[in-house]
Amino acid sequence: MELRKFVAPEFIFGEGARLQSGRYARHLGARKVLLVTDKGVISAGWADEIALCLKKEGLSCNIFSDISPNPRAEEVMKGAEIYREEGCNVIVSVGGGSPMDCAKGIGIVTSNKDHVLHYEGVDMVSIPCPPLICIPTTAGTSADVSQFAIITDMERKVKIAIISKAVVPDIALIDPLTLTTMDSYLSACTGMDALCHAIEAYVSNASSPVTDLHSLEAIRLIVENLIESINNPLCMKFRDNMMLGSLHAGLAFSNASLGAVHAMAHSLGGFLDFPHGEANAILLSHVISFNYDSASERYDKIGEAMGLKLNGDRTKSICEKIVQLKTDSGITSTLGQKGMKKSDIPQLAYNAIKDACIVTNPKRAEQKDIETIYEKTL
Repeated sequence: MELRKFVAPEFIFGEGARLQSGRYARHLGARKVLLVTDKGVISAGWADEIALCLKKEGLSCNIFSDISPNPRAEEVMKGAEIYREEGCNVIVSVGGGSPMDCAKGIGIVTSNKDHVLHYEGVDMVSIPCPPLICIPTTAGTSADVSQFAIITDMERKVKIAIISKAVVPDIALIDPLTLTTMDSYLSACTGMDALCHAIEAYVSNASSPVTDLHSLEAIRLIVENLIESINNPLCMKFRDNMMLGSLHAGLAFSNASLGAVHAMAHSLGGFLDFPHGEANAILLSHVISFNYDSASERYDKIGEAMGLKLNGDRTKSICEKIVQLKTDSGITSTLGQKGMKKSDIPQLAYNAIKDACIVTNPKRAEQKDIETIYEKTL
């Protein structure tokens, strides 16, 4: 058996976990906290609630919320400047992947003293970041438990991946109650993102017996609960299971990495400022069709975890199930309908081939292969 490492933060899972934020910040030695969030989370009331938890522990905080859906390098640098100017010494992030990735970037910059884009790649962060607490409000990105930070370089129109155990949060407070303020489309996109994490981690060429356990359980939970959680948004049984599925998927992909779906989605997100989860949902079945022959036994296990009885054309059965989930959740557009043009494809494919996630795809992909997959999504 090959050597594998497994990295995960301390995490507290369950309803009410978010309310431990003040206590844990104090335990980490907080004097002044930079609370990183976004406008939607503020509107939902979660950011003010966390600020109150900090206040109850005698901690002051500054709220930084100028963050785009695909967090930008300049937003990270602005947040780092506020962190220094205000004399903060701990970061707390509440929100989806965008605030959490931005918070990770802020931590990198404040400790390592260089522009965030300098740290693109694997293990490029040499100095530990300030203490970081993450409180997710979506069941999808799993940035709260991962060693990934995805930041947009607006000048090059690409998303960069920073992969380092230095950006693994110190503590994740994972509270399914926060999911009740998501609208149905956000629930769909983030849920499909989590499913994609689990599938890509399971077929990754860096998978391991430990990540496999998390991947397959994530797939089972998400397939069984995604549509129900959208149709019954206040039912905590389904929200609990979706948040648990997202957690399992995050623990899997953070350690096994991802594949061509995420490489292509990152390219779309940087070049066209495209919503990440939606891109993954549209791309997933097409990448499975491309990859299947190189990891057929693993994809069959995925099909079984999705509850399929695989007879006949197994690739078709698995892809049809993915498309059904996508469609039933309300994601029905093609990439062409969302703004991708055929003339964009060569540059999109070029950027995807350079993405760190392509390295662990189970089948070697050349630029022409990626172009063909993009064309199928028009």
